[in-house]
Amino acid sequence: MSTQTFAQLSNGFVYGAMGVLALAMFAFAAELAFGTRSRVARTNEAALVEARQPVRVGGGDAPAEPAADGAADGVADGAAKGGDERQRRADRLGGIAASLTVLATLLLFLGVVCRGFAAKRAPWGNMYEFSTTSALVVLIVFISVARRRPALRYLGVFVVVPVLLTLGLALSVLYVPAGPLLPALKSYWLVIHVAAAIVSGGVFTVGGVVTALYLVQERWERKGIVNSMSRRLPTAEQLDQSAYRLFAFVFPLWTFAIVAGAIWAENAWGTYWSWDPKETWALVTWVVFAGYLHARATAGWKGRKASIVALVGLSCFIFNYFGVNIWFTGLHAYGGLPNK
Repeated sequence: MSTQTFAQLSNGFVYGAMGVLALAMFAFAAELAFGTRSRVARTNEAALVEARQPVRVGGGDAPAEPAADGAADGVADGAAKGGDERQRRADRLGGIAASLTVLATLLLFLGVVCRGFAAKRAPWGNMYEFSTTSALVVLIVFISVARRRPALRYLGVFVVVPVLLTLGLALSVLYVPAGPLLPALKSYWLVIHVAAAIVSGGVFTVGGVVTALYLVQERWERKGIVNSMSRRLPTAEQLDQSAYRLFAFVFPLWTFAIVAGAIWAENAWGTYWSWDPKETWALVTWVVFAGYLHARATAGWKGRKASIVALVGLSCFIFNYFGVNIWFTGLHAYGGLPNK
C-alpha cells in the first residue's frame, strides 16, 4: 500500500478508537453511578454473612435463631436481592466497558502502526505522534493493572476521559501529515529515548489519576462522608499505596529516559547537557519525584503531603511536554506543531 493509504488508515483507526472510547466512557460512568458497592466490599460482606450463618443444633434442620426474627430477615433479604440485582447490572456494564476499552486499544495500536508505515520510521517523531502513542500506553497500563487486580476497574472512567482529551487535542491541534524526520532526529536513540519517555508518561498519568482519587477519598473519609462514589472506591490507604507503587515503578524508567537523552545529545550536539528548556524541565520532574520517593522512604511521608508532591511532579511532566513545546524554543524544538 502507498504512504497515503497508510496515513488514511491511521487516521481512521484513531478516529475509530475515539468513538469506541466514548462508548466505554459512558459504560464506565454507568457502572460507577449505579453500582451499589465495590468488589472488595462485596467480597468482605459475603464472608461476613457466611460467618454469621445460624448454628444448626442436634443435626436437625431448625436454626438456633429465634423464629421472631424471620420477618425482619425477609425484609432485609428482599432489599439485599434488589441491591444485588442492581449490582449485577452495573457489573455487566463494567464488563462491556472493559471490552470496549480493549477494542479501542487495539484500534489505536493499529493507528500508531499504520502511522509508522506512512512515515517509514518509528511513529513518535512529533507531538501528534507522541500524543497518540502516549494515549496507547496509558490504555495498556490501565488494562494491565485492571487485569492483575480486577477491583481497580473503577479507574476506567478516570483514565478514559484524559485519553479522549489527549486524542482530541492531537487530532484537532497537533496533527501534522506523516513525513520524514528532521536530520538531527535520525538516530536509533529516537526509539530508545522517546519510547522510554512515552512509557513513563503513560504510567505517570495513571499514577496521577490514582493520586487525585486518593485526595478525594481521603477527604470523604476524614469528614465521614459516605456516598455512592466513596463506596465504590477502595479505601484512601489502598489508593495511596497503589499510587506509590506506580511512581516507584516508573521512576527508574524516567531516570533511564533522561540518561539516554543525554547520551543522544552528546552524539547529536557534542555535549551531554546544555540546559535546554526540555532538558531542564525533565530534570525538575525527576527531582520532584525523587523527593517524593525519598520522603516516603525516610521521613515516612504518606497521604496528603506525599500526594501533593506527586501531583506537582506530574504537573512538571505535563508542562515539559505541552508548555515547553508551545512556548519555548531550544535544541528540542522538534514538536512539529502546526503554524509554529
